[in-house]
Amino acid sequence: MSISRVPIRFVVEGVGEAEGELVRIRSPRTVDAIIRALPIEGRVALWQEEVYFDIPVKMGSEKASPKVEKGVLAYWPMGNAFCIFWGGTQPYSPVNIIGNVTKNLELFERVKSGTKIIVEKR
Repeated sequence: MSISRVPIRFVVEGVGEAEGELVRIRSPRTVDAIIRALPIEGRVALWQEEVYFDIPVKMGSEKASPKVEKGVLAYWPMGNAFCIFWGGTQPYSPVNIIGNVTKNLELFERVKSGTKIIVEKR
């Protein structure tokens, strides 16, 4: 395991698992705070082609971006939320980019609002 890239797993109740990585160079303070909080459990909310859920991390903007690419993992400062962008949707407001989904991105297309999700280190 690299210090700069931390492998994570998403366990989505009744849907399956996906993998990703947190990338410190993108938003170092935000990524470190999230790593310290792992494992994180939440209930999914949906916005267009994005899955997001509240997490127990409160951070401000850090290299915040108004645009993301498909597969990006981000932290939304306005909502204290972990975001998974599985389609072409752009954020509601700027987000701190924290990593990428590396395996099974299409799983998030099948997630319903209210579904339990767990994020843990791999």
